[in-house]
Amino acid sequence: MAETLYDLISANKRKTIVFILVTSLFLGAIGYVVVRLLNWGIIGYIFFAIFIIIYNIILYYNSDKLAIRSTGSVPADPDEFRMLHNVVEEVAIAAGTPKPKVYITPSPAPNAFATGRNPENAAIAVTTGLLEIMNRQELQGIVAHEMAHIRNYDILLMTVVSAIGGLIILLRDFFLRSMFFGGRRRSRKSGGQAGLILLVIGLVLAIIAPIFVALIRSAISRQREYLADASGAYITRYPQGLAQALAKLRDRHKPLKRASQSNAHLFIASPFGKDRTDVAGLFSTHPPLGNRIKRLNSLLI
Repeated sequence: MAETLYDLISANKRKTIVFILVTSLFLGAIGYVVVRLLNWGIIGYIFFAIFIIIYNIILYYNSDKLAIRSTGSVPADPDEFRMLHNVVEEVAIAAGTPKPKVYITPSPAPNAFATGRNPENAAIAVTTGLLEIMNRQELQGIVAHEMAHIRNYDILLMTVVSAIGGLIILLRDFFLRSMFFGGRRRSRKSGGQAGLILLVIGLVLAIIAPIFVALIRSAISRQREYLADASGAYITRYPQGLAQALAKLRDRHKPLKRASQSNAHLFIASPFGKDRTDVAGLFSTHPPLGNRIKRLNSLLI
């Protein structure tokens, strides 16, 4: 039985809840180990429970701000970037969604992304490099693709995954630094048990963190990018505009310095250039641009 667009939107919302629950369980397991290690007792458990609750609340209401800040994006001045604002407004009207906030990412690497928790609280960011190489129709295609992510509720899932990936890396670095800078001091005070446990936790996180982040990123289905391409083409009624834009991204790509493994899936094309070829890797978050262009050119709208 074929899935409708509303089925996919509901699935995205369910996956977001699952990711938040998994993150809470992961933090709870780490908290349990730390509390037992440091003998904090019931106060320690309460502290970590409160931390998990507050983290999830902050994550939900500030996920867009975290994504914007991590990429160094700034609000797009309406006078300086008048065409961009006009394009975003007209595409939002065509998509039947509120106009999202508009940001500029100061980078010569051509790329764009959308973020937020719902269509009423969303943002679209484009790089200065993208604006330099796109004409109006191509820019409409890019914005429509990102607007499709907003309308399909992809943005909450993608932003939550980005924050989760960053959290895992932070936990790994915390335990590794605790091991190197505090291990000897704790060893002299507690016979080395605390240092040994921190060493084990740090090493385990160092091994599983990049794998876990890669698995989370791969959970952002490449089919969702195809869906956003098709939805964006439906919004503009001109799939060739987005196809031409993707061809430029394929041929003129540059690495985006502020991109990381935890937020790469947010962008319309991989900021590392790994999806520009005809073959996508197992953990790629984007299908090859050549395949996306072929699908767009075959659409009949």
